[in-house]
Amino acid sequence: MGFSERLRGENADDWNAAVGHRFVDEIFRGTVTPDVMRRYLTQDYQFIDGFVALLGMAIATADRFESRIRFAQFAAMITSDENTYFQRSFDALGVPAAEREHPVLTAPTTGFQALMREAAASRHYASCLAVLTVAEWLYLSWADRPGALPPADFIHAEWITLHNNDGFRGFVTWLRGELDRVGAAEDEPGRAVATAFFRRAVVLERAFFDHIYD
Repeated sequence: MGFSERLRGENADDWNAAVGHRFVDEIFRGTVTPDVMRRYLTQDYQFIDGFVALLGMAIATADRFESRIRFAQFAAMITSDENTYFQRSFDALGVPAAEREHPVLTAPTTGFQALMREAAASRHYASCLAVLTVAEWLYLSWADRPGALPPADFIHAEWITLHNNDGFRGFVTWLRGELDRVGAAEDEPGRAVATAFFRRAVVLERAFFDHIYD
């Protein structure tokens, strides 16, 4: 069992609760209400800046040039295709500029922002990988439902397809392999630090899904 699979197994309760969340079922049915989707997207949009910064630190601390290239390519996608989706969705939902850029942040949002900053500040490649792997692998896990028909509304449908297309699937597979490789090379204290980052990220992902219905 690789390092990434072991970490997921150790956090199975929170992981499975997020992957099988009410929000996931509703987005596949296209029944997430506009107010919930608006709350979800305005909070999620606040992660992009910190996420790109974390990708930048992964580029800086990676031990292979090939790894730097993969992260740079993914950062380009986040700042183009995904950012464009957010803007189109905000337009459709009537979200004003102030709410897009500076909403009142919720506890799970500020918690995940702080976690990304902490992982980046550690300058520890395995810790950066741990947080990035949770953020992307967990989303692939809920979005990858073979045979499921896409909902009619693009706001629902494209959020799913952004996280279950072949390119994203390939990146997550690579990301897990990278965490497995780096985790195997780390000493025990290094693995313990990465493990703690992974666990905290999973807890916050579950809390983020929960809080949009509060």
